[in-house]
Amino acid sequence: MGARLIFFHLFIYLFVYNSSSAQTEIFGFISDKDDIELTAVNVVMKDKTNDSIIDYCFSDVDGKYKISTKATGYFYLTFSSLGYENFTINIFVDGTEKSINQNITLNEKYLELNQIIIQASKPISEKKDTITFKTKNFVQGNEQTVEDLLKRIPGLHIDSQGSIKIGNQEIEKLMIDGDDFFEKGYRILSKNMPAYPIEEVEVLLNYSNNNLLKDIEESNKVALNLKLDEKSKRIWFGNLEIGYGNNDNYVFRGNLMNFGKKSKYYILSNLNNIGNDAVGNINFLIRPSRTNEPATIGDNQHVTDLLNLSSSNLSLKESRTNFNNAALVSLNAIFNPSEKLKIKTNGFFNSDEIDFFRNRIDVVNTDSVDFTNIENYYLQNKNRTAFGKVDINYSISKNKTLETVTKFNNGHFEDTSNLVFNGDSTIEKLNSTNSLFDQKISYTSKFDNNKAFLLTGRFINEKAPQNYQLNQFFYQDLFPDFEPIDNVKQQTTNQMQFVGVEAHLLNRKPNDDLFELLIGNEYRKDKLNTAFLLLNNEMVVDKPEGYQNLLTYHVNNLYIKGKYEYKIGDLSLVSKIHLHQLFNKFTSTFIFKNQNPFFINPSIGLNWKIDDKNKITSTYSYNKTNSNLLEVYNGFVLTNFRTFSKGTDDFSQLDASSLLVDYKFGNWSERFFANTFFLYNKNYNFFSTNSLIEQNFTQIDKIIIKDREFFTISSNLNYYFKRISSNLKINFGYSKSEYKNIVNDSDLRNVTSKTSNYGIELRSGFNGIFNYHIGTKWTTNQIRTSIVNSFTDNISFLDLSFIFNNKFDFQFQSERYYFGNFETDNIYFFLDFEAKYILVKNKLSIGFSGRNLSNTIKFRNFSISDIGTSTTEYRLLPRLLLLKIEYRF
Repeated sequence: MGARLIFFHLFIYLFVYNSSSAQTEIFGFISDKDDIELTAVNVVMKDKTNDSIIDYCFSDVDGKYKISTKATGYFYLTFSSLGYENFTINIFVDGTEKSINQNITLNEKYLELNQIIIQASKPISEKKDTITFKTKNFVQGNEQTVEDLLKRIPGLHIDSQGSIKIGNQEIEKLMIDGDDFFEKGYRILSKNMPAYPIEEVEVLLNYSNNNLLKDIEESNKVALNLKLDEKSKRIWFGNLEIGYGNNDNYVFRGNLMNFGKKSKYYILSNLNNIGNDAVGNINFLIRPSRTNEPATIGDNQHVTDLLNLSSSNLSLKESRTNFNNAALVSLNAIFNPSEKLKIKTNGFFNSDEIDFFRNRIDVVNTDSVDFTNIENYYLQNKNRTAFGKVDINYSISKNKTLETVTKFNNGHFEDTSNLVFNGDSTIEKLNSTNSLFDQKISYTSKFDNNKAFLLTGRFINEKAPQNYQLNQFFYQDLFPDFEPIDNVKQQTTNQMQFVGVEAHLLNRKPNDDLFELLIGNEYRKDKLNTAFLLLNNEMVVDKPEGYQNLLTYHVNNLYIKGKYEYKIGDLSLVSKIHLHQLFNKFTSTFIFKNQNPFFINPSIGLNWKIDDKNKITSTYSYNKTNSNLLEVYNGFVLTNFRTFSKGTDDFSQLDASSLLVDYKFGNWSERFFANTFFLYNKNYNFFSTNSLIEQNFTQIDKIIIKDREFFTISSNLNYYFKRISSNLKINFGYSKSEYKNIVNDSDLRNVTSKTSNYGIELRSGFNGIFNYHIGTKWTTNQIRTSIVNSFTDNISFLDLSFIFNNKFDFQFQSERYYFGNFETDNIYFFLDFEAKYILVKNKLSIGFSGRNLSNTIKFRNFSISDIGTSTTEYRLLPRLLLLKIEYRF
């Protein structure tokens, strides 16, 4: 409660402090001697006593400028623009006037020189859909990677997983001098590439992944482009970082790069056992998923593993629980043999050994069952992944392109767990492989400058076999007629083939209306074979009936999708209709079923730009979806050591409707920006569960039940306080879900789940030695059945940064976790630091870092479900002290 009061009073203080003094607005019109408005004139307000900059702005397209200040006294206003003489006026602000009007006329500047090179440097400039940030005006000097650099750019936010967002929207890609290496897998670049070669960061608004669709498709996507300084182009350069610490911890990171006009190379390596994630989620590169975009057919097609041994995702940093031994090597290149041809290649070789430790107490409490399970769990994951990609883009002509993308992936996973379950020692072994071949071909033709036609085809073949073994037998009550049995096995073959083709026409009307028509066909074939075996030593005793699967599931989807966006000024009405003719076929042992349903999915949307600051987006849709493989298989499958699950053994189409409303005030690059999002979803029928829960096992049967409701609302506010050079963020969220299920042959149970959260944080942007980042977040969860379970947690943090000079800097991070459901051991503190000293400028530096200085070795948290509660204790990486040296070349 103390932390909550501290942050509440901090917010009130800041609000009162910044509202207590009157604000004066200095504004006017800037023109030349012919009264023609002048755009992008730089206006700087300086203190007359010490010449320090108070504020600055640029004139807009109408020649208007505006500066708001709470400062009082005597000031200069200087007006400067390329090709015009600088002009300075004196101004006095006493705080009593709300506005001061100063119109300015600039005189042209004539120069008679044989040769003149004029370079105008602005911290931020804007041209059409591109906003450019000069990095030298925002860096603090201690940025190691691109990710560190982007955290300094106003309006950009990087979350704990490495996702880069502009406002609340994640970027599409992160490019280098206009070329994209990793698409949605950009974390590989941002987490590894050094920051020092970056001269400019470009924010690309209304971005199109296909250049020929620019200004034709309706796009609100954003992307980033990193522009290198001239000395880093067309040469080989890079860096090496080596570190060693206590407990034989180590890190090695290397980057080798060459960015030329005809070719670009990026080679990286990362080896460490200090918990660092070298690549983020590599699946974003292997299986990038895009929606509502042309030529994305098949992006949502993949095999889902039925059984998975993996570590839990905690609320604290992954590096605190990630006992790893990772090795990554990646070779990436982009070739431009001619102006018409571009070839992009990616190669990844990644291996890791991860240890995970967990103790858990599960308390199950329903109307029909009440027991407690105790687990002591040690898991070791070994994985090796090899991935390759070749992307060829050929410009047939100025308005026609052909692109082919070929992907290969091979992964091998060996998982072993040592589990003590209610006192019984148990060993699990799971061997899995994944092989993927993915081929896409896309043809684009643009005609009449406002029309485009795309033809896309795709073939995917993916296999994911699994072999699972458990050296205990917990299911005597399920199989009472078989003994002696002392272990079980499950062998799984899961294979998917996908073939799709679609034609897409886009027509941007002269009045800016947009018409789209898409015709396509998708065919997917799944094969699922599972064999559950009861064994005595190595001898198979039985393959119980009802626990085997041998099925093939075919789905052919023939569809037509139409869209029309009608615009009236700043108001646009978007109507969509999707027609689907399905051909479903299900074959299993002695079973053959088919079904040919037809359905229509309509939606309507309203986008209203009320003015430059207020924008509303809303959509109402009705959707019918077809069941997938994991919802129709007819035999029980072991999905963890004590849980069996099965599908419905039949085809299903589920109906739902949803309403979405999104309101934005301001723009992400302004001092004040706010966003509120609301979503309501109504499922008229949905997949729920009929569960048999016993102490040693759980058996889950999917069933279809009517009526489920879900709604969520979230709001965030960003405000920049000029007086204290700090940015305030306030977040709020609430969601509620109501659904039904069955437990142990009970009647239908009504389940209500509620989650609420709110948080506040403040980040400084000082130009001096010191900066800070402070924040807190409260989260409350509640689940109501015949009983009520709930908990409230809090996370607070304080980060301090000190840049003493151009050679030495120091960062300090602290975190506090509070769990309201524990009477004792409910508060945890973590302290980290990072120090760096530059021995040779731009060449050699030495660093020293520490993690978990308090040496907290265990971490407990609390969770709830509709059948009970869980208390889980995790083992953490011990105190780490690491000495690092970095060499640039």
